[in-house]
Amino acid sequence: MGLQQSDALDVERVREDFPILQREFDGERLVYLDNGATTQTPDPVVDAIADYYRTSNANVHRGIHQLSQEASIAYEEAHDTVAEFVGADGREEMVFTKNTTEAENLVAYAWGLRELGPGDEIVLSQMEHHASLVTWQQIGERTGADVKYIPVTDEGYLDMDAAAELITDDTEMVSVLHVSNTLGTVNPVADLADLAHDHDAYIFVDGAQAVPNQPVDVKEIDADFYAFSGHKMLGPTGIGGLYGKADLLDEMEPFQYGGGMIRKVTFEETTWHDVPWKFEAGTPVIAQGVGLAAAVEYLEDLGMENIRRHEERLAGYALDRMSEFDDIEIYGPTRAEDRGGLVSFNLDEVHAHDLTSILNDHAVAIRAGDHCTQPLHDELGVAASARASFYVYNTTDEIDALLEGVDSARELFA
Repeated sequence: MGLQQSDALDVERVREDFPILQREFDGERLVYLDNGATTQTPDPVVDAIADYYRTSNANVHRGIHQLSQEASIAYEEAHDTVAEFVGADGREEMVFTKNTTEAENLVAYAWGLRELGPGDEIVLSQMEHHASLVTWQQIGERTGADVKYIPVTDEGYLDMDAAAELITDDTEMVSVLHVSNTLGTVNPVADLADLAHDHDAYIFVDGAQAVPNQPVDVKEIDADFYAFSGHKMLGPTGIGGLYGKADLLDEMEPFQYGGGMIRKVTFEETTWHDVPWKFEAGTPVIAQGVGLAAAVEYLEDLGMENIRRHEERLAGYALDRMSEFDDIEIYGPTRAEDRGGLVSFNLDEVHAHDLTSILNDHAVAIRAGDHCTQPLHDELGVAASARASFYVYNTTDEIDALLEGVDSARELFA
């Protein structure tokens, strides 16, 4: 029998806040191990969203009446809560976006299209999510800037010697994952920030797989931009956060226009509102913002250090169990302390999609495919991989259930 909970994280108590985990399929209890794609949402977060709709639903920054005032305060305070969670100085450094992808595009359009040109360089890594890789690739094509890639070692780490050579005085932007959504690698983003700043370049950190799972301090990293998604951290879909240094956000032009982001409009010209509102055109994600703030409060109650230790234990347990089998290939670092709470792998002679289909028959939910990292899979020499990703409500018994399902696939394809 596996360890049921971490020393400071009462997993069984946590699971009580997630009724969906009680679902059964053909008599088998759901084992949800697809948290890298989307986490489940606890009752307190659902309640916060429902309470907003039931008591304070109105548009923000557009009315003097009581409901609008209440909604505006809740939405503004949500920015404060989320900003504090990642170490930003305040709402002036926290823009609400649709997700990490939109945050990447916001910076790429509002900063990249205006600042980049022929002779400039953008440095990414070979493990980048398509949200980063495709976005900056397209900006490079439009501006004439060159895109370069930091290679990944055979062990699943960034080649930092190569990074030091690739980041030069011609580099204008470094965009890199904090935690790889395929390899699980925790990248040295603070070191990369130092390299970028040594050459007067900026750094954009994709924290979609980091903010939910470990303590993050954007000031300590010295990130210029840092993005994350609410639905990967117990929050609702349709909202994410973009941290940006106040002076950078203040200098940047908006890339979407409309109501709510203007200060004054005449037939001849328009002036913009203060940050963050100038980047949040139209009716914003009000209920989602309230929900994200509630998710942050829930995570803070659990303790981010506790969450990190719990995920490290689960990853270590999964690595140890999978390493018992010669026909399972694991991708990424072999040490749990060097990776986030996910493990990508393949079973010999079984396509990842077939494997996940069989696992689904056992009520085990994982992801299969290229995980929006097609170039990385090309480097790995595989078309797809299976990925099990863990979170605050998962146990080692569920990893055992995963391996039992893998054994069923092994027998079926033998």
